[in-house]
Amino acid sequence: MTARIHPTAIVEDGAQLGADCEIGAWCHIGKDAVIAERTRLMNNVTVLGHTEIGTDCLVYPYAVLGGPPQDFKYKGEKTHLRIGNRNILREHVTMHAGTGVGRGETRVGDDGFFMVGAHIAHDCIVGNKVTMANHATLGGHSTVGEFAVLGGLSGVHQHSRIGRHAFIGGITAVVSDIIPYAIAHGAHARLDGLNVIGLKRRGFDRQTIHAMRAAYIELFQGEGVFAARVQRVEDTYSDYAPVREILDFINAESSRPLCHPHA
Repeated sequence: MTARIHPTAIVEDGAQLGADCEIGAWCHIGKDAVIAERTRLMNNVTVLGHTEIGTDCLVYPYAVLGGPPQDFKYKGEKTHLRIGNRNILREHVTMHAGTGVGRGETRVGDDGFFMVGAHIAHDCIVGNKVTMANHATLGGHSTVGEFAVLGGLSGVHQHSRIGRHAFIGGITAVVSDIIPYAIAHGAHARLDGLNVIGLKRRGFDRQTIHAMRAAYIELFQGEGVFAARVQRVEDTYSDYAPVREILDFINAESSRPLCHPHA
């Protein structure tokens, strides 16, 4: 089945539309856009630049996808926005293309839910099944692991990392890296334990959660310098994959400091 295009929509020559996708009233699709099968753009959606949208996505009115980066270093070079499959993008969502001095692309995974006004800046990498609530914002070059949830009006500093399954509270400024599985909130985000509710919902067993809690307490409330605490957790709990993931996150190279609980 061919694409369904409303008579008022503008689809520039060169745009590639998959079978059974729908382009609603007053949409504008640029010449370098690629929109896959069964994706629906409701109305008044703008797709710019070298933007790819996967299958079975639903995009609500006034979303703008693939706009140029908000970066003074960007000089019009060819960069990309790549959006995966089965994503829901609500009204006024914006996602920008990458920069030539960055990754060259912004990448969004599958099965995400991006609520009203959510913004993903240039060169970000967003994993699968991520939720960004109303007006949550990612600064450039940020990475967000799968299953992470960003509360409404939260803002993430450029180059920050948010680990898998983390939960960021509403109206939270994230200026440091958030370990996987944690909850963080506050005017400037501080850790507030593990995202236990999310872990239970996703089927983590009790023994693993208990080990993760013990590792968290040792890391952030234990005796001695932080490096010694990391080593004790390594020695005691690293057989548990989620703890190993937290340790790998802590030990990875990063341009941002690590988020800690309040002292």
